[in-house]
Amino acid sequence: MDSLYIITGLGNPGDKYSGTRHNMGFDAVDRIIDEYRVPQSGVKFHAMVGSFSAEGKKILIMKPLTYMNLSGTAVQEALHFYKLDPKTQLIVISDDAALPPGKVRIRKSGSSGGQKGLDHIIRCTGTDEFVRIRVGVGQKPPEWDMADWVLSRPSAEDRKLIDDALDRAAKAAVMCVTDDVDTAMNRYNG
Repeated sequence: MDSLYIITGLGNPGDKYSGTRHNMGFDAVDRIIDEYRVPQSGVKFHAMVGSFSAEGKKILIMKPLTYMNLSGTAVQEALHFYKLDPKTQLIVISDDAALPPGKVRIRKSGSSGGQKGLDHIIRCTGTDEFVRIRVGVGQKPPEWDMADWVLSRPSAEDRKLIDDALDRAAKAAVMCVTDDVDTAMNRYNG
């Protein structure tokens, strides 16, 4: 099935995690859902799913319900079910604590950079060659534990920067499908 693409946003399910730094993938996907009025199809592959078309390309939207550290389970199930190639048909949106708030970075491959959801997807799919869009949430202060930092909510000032980045990340994800990754990188990286 060459014409289907998956856009997966990483996060943790539940109100407790809503608005936290770790839920940037969910937040970006929610923007796509709103923009394209994506009907929710319920739960499949351990994820909330919905599908829509953009410029003739069919896209499956996923928000894994496995919690961040097991995100690869949902992604691998969907890839296997639809017989998709992660190298060309998977886009993952996540937070990145190494990037300043509001920065967006798109890459075609690479390490997880310590992001546990990306790490699990790499392990489950057996490849680090898939498009990932990272949304900067700022480096943790030295006195903070990393888990506490990513599960905290940004300051109002950082939130404004992050909200703008989420809009760009959502547009970039769809552009990776409807146009190409290089065009999205040229327009939205930085």
